Amino acid sequence: MHSRLVGERLKKLRNQNNLSQQALADRLGINRSTYSRYESGVIQADYETLQKIADFYGVSVDYLLVRTDD
Repeated sequence: MHSRLVGERLKKLRNQNNLSQQALADRLGINRSTYSRYESGVIQADYETLQKIADFYGVSVDYLLVRTDD
């Protein structure tokens, strides 16, 4: 369940920034299908990737991991 919540948060951030999965994956230097699996909760991003995503959006890793709403 937690992976699904993380995926929902990732998708929400991406949509708020009007980005496609491909555009975001390109900016992060990862494969689009891998990123898609993060959003669907099939797999979890490693710490380095989570940090890249957090830095890109200007949020904390804790926010991405649904440990805080700030």
